[in-house]
Amino acid sequence: MIFNFDFLNSESQEQNYNTLMQYLRQQHPEVLAQIASSASPDVKQIISQNVQGLVGMLPAGDFNVKVTTDRENLAHLLASAMMTGYFLCQMEKRMDLEEKLSDSSVSNHSLTDEDQI
Repeated sequence: MIFNFDFLNSESQEQNYNTLMQYLRQQHPEVLAQIASSASPDVKQIISQNVQGLVGMLPAGDFNVKVTTDRENLAHLLASAMMTGYFLCQMEKRMDLEEKLSDSSVSNHSLTDEDQI
């Protein structure tokens, strides 16, 4: 996953009022790159499939597909992909936590059953 640091240097009025953008500008590039690359292969695959579905997916070998859009619509597409990524990462963490809690619960029941014997 690639993180474009150039967008942090943009000085639009909207970004000057955006507290998250101000926070991002204060972060070291290494931290942002590490966070951007932390998505699992499963999350990356789902985001890729989602974006391809939104843009339209035809086999590249059979068709010469070109997609044209304006800057605003592309920004909305990218924002959607980012929100999808955030959501999926949170769900992946939740899934891992539920699995660990389930394993812990099974282990605790096993110990309790053995203690009763």
